[in-house]
Amino acid sequence: MLLLCVIGAATAGDRFASFDNMMTILRLASVVGVVSVAMTFVITGGGIDLSVGAVLALASVWATTLSTQQMAADFHWIVMVTTALLVGAGAGLINGLLIAYGRMAPFIATLAMMAAARGLAELISDRQTQVVTETGLIDFFGAEVLGVPVLVIIFALTAAGGWVLLNRTTFGRRTLAVGGNPEAARLAGIDVRRHSAILYLLLGLACGLAAVMILARTTAGTSTHGGLMELDAIAAVVIGGTLLSGGRGTVVGTVFGVLIFTTLTNVFTLNNLDSSTQAVAKGAIIVAAVLLQQRVSGRGTP
Repeated sequence: MLLLCVIGAATAGDRFASFDNMMTILRLASVVGVVSVAMTFVITGGGIDLSVGAVLALASVWATTLSTQQMAADFHWIVMVTTALLVGAGAGLINGLLIAYGRMAPFIATLAMMAAARGLAELISDRQTQVVTETGLIDFFGAEVLGVPVLVIIFALTAAGGWVLLNRTTFGRRTLAVGGNPEAARLAGIDVRRHSAILYLLLGLACGLAAVMILARTTAGTSTHGGLMELDAIAAVVIGGTLLSGGRGTVVGTVFGVLIFTTLTNVFTLNNLDSSTQAVAKGAIIVAAVLLQQRVSGRGTP
């Protein structure tokens, strides 16, 4: 991260180092950051979720249908927020039940959800962009507090809450135990299946929240939202230091993982470099991080 900042300052100067650009980086990182924090729990617990981008798209579409926005106009824009959260939580719960109680492999269950959620989003929207007409939602989530965007504040609060939940609560310790050794966790009295289902439910809620955030940022709901977000979130979690095999996770590392990728994109954009080179750089960062992680883990092995 420090190296990227040095490169950005050296190549783009004040355009990179300005406060406005810093807020731009954080604003762009906020949506995938919220999802990545929740993904940290799922991966730490020994699972994985490939459906987060599609679930986000479905939640954004469902929250911007004519009927939902009409209800919001008659009552309050909180209806749209509630709809997105419920859709995300519902999809996450289905994933959790299939994996925990249906004993399906996380890869297969969430792959099926990815296809189903994206397809349902296309059916509901008829593959059309649905414009947000309820300005109250955009005004609230698009506002700033002391110069800091509300989206960035939501990301910060999510990261802080995730850190406390993982490091300072029984739920976090159980997550580490389930991911490290499910059988030992079961013998210790932890309901492994219920805990795993809750992890996917929380990730679904995070997708619903991220959908609301992206609605505020783009002022539209569409089935194309969240494309490849699952890969960005998993990559951020992995390069942050969370083990893909489960049993060890770090929310702080995930936040830095998200910021590394977002800063990389920003530096490339400021220097007018093409996206193909950026993709190669991202791939190199992921490989380097995983190799370093394996080397460090190997040192601690007797």
